[in-house]
Formats: sequence, C-alpha cells, structure tokens
Amino acid sequence: MALFRAHVLVCTGTGCTASGGKEVLAKFEEEIKAKGLDKEVKAVETGCHGFCEQGPVVTVYPEGTFYVRVKPEDVPAIVEEHLLKGRVVERLLYKEPITSAQVPDYEEIPFYKKQHRIVLKNCGTINPDSLEEYIGADGYEALAHVLLDLTPEQVVEEMKKSGLRGRGGGGFPTGMKWGFCQKSPGPKKYIICNADEGDPGAFMDRSLLEGDPHAVLEGMAIGAYAIGADEGYIYCRAEYPLAIKRLKQAIAQAEEAGLLGDNILGTNFSCHLHIKEGAGAFVCGEETALMQSIEGNRGMPRPRPPFPAVKGLWGKPSNINNVETFGNVPYIFRVGAEEYAKFGTEKSKGTKVFALTGKINNTGLAEVPMGITMREIIFDIGGGIIGGKKFKAVQIGGPSGGCMPEPLLDTPVDYDSLIAAGAMMGSGGLVVMDEDTCMVDVAKFFLTFTQSESCGKCTPCREGTKRMLEILIDITEGRGKEGDIEKLEKLAKSIKAGALCALGQTAPNPVLSTLRYFRDEYEAHIKEKRCPAGVCKKLVGYTITDACKGCGLCAKTCPAGAISGELKSKHTIDASKCIKCGACMTKCPFKAIVRG
Repeated sequence: MALFRAHVLVCTGTGCTASGGKEVLAKFEEEIKAKGLDKEVKAVETGCHGFCEQGPVVTVYPEGTFYVRVKPEDVPAIVEEHLLKGRVVERLLYKEPITSAQVPDYEEIPFYKKQHRIVLKNCGTINPDSLEEYIGADGYEALAHVLLDLTPEQVVEEMKKSGLRGRGGGGFPTGMKWGFCQKSPGPKKYIICNADEGDPGAFMDRSLLEGDPHAVLEGMAIGAYAIGADEGYIYCRAEYPLAIKRLKQAIAQAEEAGLLGDNILGTNFSCHLHIKEGAGAFVCGEETALMQSIEGNRGMPRPRPPFPAVKGLWGKPSNINNVETFGNVPYIFRVGAEEYAKFGTEKSKGTKVFALTGKINNTGLAEVPMGITMREIIFDIGGGIIGGKKFKAVQIGGPSGGCMPEPLLDTPVDYDSLIAAGAMMGSGGLVVMDEDTCMVDVAKFFLTFTQSESCGKCTPCREGTKRMLEILIDITEGRGKEGDIEKLEKLAKSIKAGALCALGQTAPNPVLSTLRYFRDEYEAHIKEKRCPAGVCKKLVGYTITDACKGCGLCAKTCPAGAISGELKSKHTIDASKCIKCGACMTKCPFKAIVRG
C-alpha cells in the first residue's frame, strides 16, 4: 500500500456536492498530477463533515488545516502554496464571524467545539468507498469481539447497560428491544434498518449512510447476532441515490472480506443483508408499514400487538432500529457500555445527531452529548439567527414534534425533558424560526405535510387531520371564527387517542405546541383578522404614510400596478389591486410603507 506525505480530504456529501465538491475533488486530482505530486499527495473523497454552510470543505492532513467554501479555481493556490511550499492559504481558512480571526484547525471552530462525534466520527475523515480505511479506523473490531468473545445473551446485556435508546424518534431502550426479539421462538428472524428518513429538514441518516456505510452494516451484524437473525434489510428511500450506491458497494466489500455472508470471521454465524428502496412515503417510517412495503404490499400500518419482535417481516420475529441507532453499536462494543454511558444524562445516554436548518447561520449536522441545552445548540454551535434577528421558536422532532419558544431555550435536550416541554426528540431535525415567522402558518405547513402523507387506513387520521387543516386554512385566510381554537384542541385529542399508528397519533403535535406557546397569534388571526408576523397574505395590507417623498420607486416596483401618485407627492395603494407581495415596502428608501 502506497504511503503519502499528505492527504487532501474533500467532502462530497450531498450538501458539498451541491456546492461543487465533486468539481473541487477532480481539480485537486488534476493539479496534484500536473505538479508531479501524485506519488506524494493523495486526494480523498469523504462523506459529510457536518459544516454544510461552509461547504465545500477541504482538510489537509497531517496538519489538519481546514479550508472552507473552496471552489475549483482555489485549488491551484492550495496545491502550489500549501502542498508544495508548506504555506497555509489564509484567505480560505474559516473566519470566526465575531472576531474575524482565522481558524486553521477545525476542532477550534465554535461549530465543532461543543460537539462529541461518536456516530459521525468517520464522516469527513475516511473514504466511505474504502473498506480498508474503515478497518484502519477500528472498523469491524467490535464485530470480531462480539462473535469471538460474547454470547448473544451477553450482547443484549451489554446493550442494556449502555442505555442506548432508539434514535428514530420513539426512544425505546435498544437492549430491551433486542432482548424481546432474542427470546421469541422460531428458527428464522430478521434484522431491519429503517433508513426511510422523511422529516422535512432532516438529513442525519442520509449523511451517515453516505459518509460511513460500514458502521451501519457492522451495527446491524452485531444486532443480528444478538437476536439470532441470519438475514436483514436496509429500507432506504430511493431519493438517496448516493447512500444506496455506497451501501451496495459496502455490502459487496464486506461479503468479499468475509465480514458479511456465510460463516463470518470463520464462525458459525451468517448474516446476509439486502437493500429495499422505498418510494418515499412518510408513513413507511412506521415499522409495521415499513415491513409491509418490504413484503411488496402497500405501506400501511397494522394494529399492535403482536409487535414485530413476535410477528414481524413475513410473520417472523423481527427487530427494527434506525440508521443512527445502528451507527452507535460498534462504538459501544469497542469501548464498553460503561464508557459509552458516561455521555449524556441518567435516562438519555450517549450523543444525538441533529440537522440544523431554517433561519440559523450554521446549517449542517451536529452531534452533541445528550443533556446539552437547546440554547447551546442554536447559538453556540449553530451561530445564532440569520441577520441578527430575534429567535422565535424551534421545531424539533419534525412533523410529529413540537415548537419550543425562547423561554424554553435552556431546556436540556433529552427524551423526557423535551416531552415535558410539549415537543419530542424525533429523529433529530431542528427547524429554527425567527421573529418574521407566523406560528399559525408553521402549524398549517406541518399539518399539510402529515395530512397528505396519511395512508388513509384509519378514520381519525384520514378525516381528523383533514378537518384540522381546513380550520387552519380558514384562520390564515381571514375566515377564522370564535370556537375554532377549541375545535382544534378537541380534534387533536381525538386523533391522538384514536389513530392507528404513530404518524396519526403525533400529527396534531405542531398545532398543540403552537397553541400552547403562541395562542395569542391564533387569537389575533381570528379576532383581529391580523397576522402579527405579516406572513398570511390575506390578512396583510400595506399603507403609505406621510413619510412618503413621492419618489415613485414603489409604483415602478409594484407588479400589479396598485400604486399611483404624482412625483414629489404622497402616493396611495389601491387595496383591490394589491397582491400583497411586499415589494413596495422592501424598495421604499424612506421606510414610508408599513404593513398592517
């Protein structure tokens, strides 16, 4: 194996690829060869490094120099100055926004300082297409330890000691779940990985599959050994082509190396893993609907019990965990359950990966210890709100979760604290909202999503969410009336109590949490026919005040021709023509146009 004096790691996760990461990688390969450095320097394709806002990111080792927002035209300078002359290209270093200080080492960047990367340890630091690099990062060491040193019963006990809870949203103890399936009688069992990540703004599972696919396979193999399964499925949505490509390659590599397939590592344990591409139905994230889809049926939930541990895929005992849950497993068996349990809180052990999206400066992926506060995630790691605007709320847990307002920013991020706050951990999507966000509109957005994704099997979800959505549409379009809030609350309680699966049971959560913390906004929409945030167009109007200088810029800007007036005289807006786009207010140099 060739030895190189330097490695140039280029992120080609989906986010960086969208920003030109592939072109940057190709340019490095071209320039390195052109300078005759191809025997000394290697350009390496990696998965997501997490700091998506600054992508494409490039790290040069052994120094660990971290370059951000690298374009193909920047590559010759890095090759010439850094790789040939040993001089850092300072203009491409990350600059801390407050001090403008340059930060050459990524571990000193505020975005990474409070993170603790367990699941994402290899993402951005190894080539996900290389089995050798995964093994070089202690890969498959845990599987070897489990197969050669532990019984299935000992594996389950170790998982229980770790305190790992399912990272897919439910938070059920993983070791307990494995134990149920292990004790179910039957010669045939299945291990299943839920990679049907469907929450708006969530990309944790996708990034792990793209950046470190072998970690998920190793975790699944350990789980299969624990429960007595010799076969398993990864259910991944077809919208993740790069993840599927890398999974297929990783499975083939592991089988060729004797790490998957028959008689793994010379033992009597065999495990064959397959990929099932899903069509992207949100309901297939529910485990019974997911199994229906694998079997070739329409993805619709079924009543429980019996639970999958008793009667699952094709009627056989089955265990389902999500991608991040399996990603934790190899680490637990490398360092031991007690060491893993040192992270997090008493009832929420380990770390959690969050996708930071919305009105936040540092969009990307962050892996933090359980128990960190929401304030630390949003302001210390996320860099605060875009444009210095005021924080208003954060939606956590996706369409099934809830909104948390500013007074709850110091809430510890753990399973129980979030539920007490009216939210939930979910799979880890965080959508941050600023002062210009209408919370009624937010509730309508998430309910529109869950209503359209309802499979229609049960009446409470099929009809109840539709009725709730109709009320929300009326409220945001000026047709809200007294009693609508009470109707929403009554419908929400009925749906939560009567829906068949978790999708329906949690669908009202965004409405209930916004009502809990932002009831005044609902009342303003209904009683005053006013949207305080100025988002709901049918409740918004624009007025030209006496500050108008008659420059005429607003009239020129208006796409509907709703503004008239003589030059140097106050202009007026014809409300019947106004389409309420706000272009006039944005363009007015005298701030003479107000919204109300």
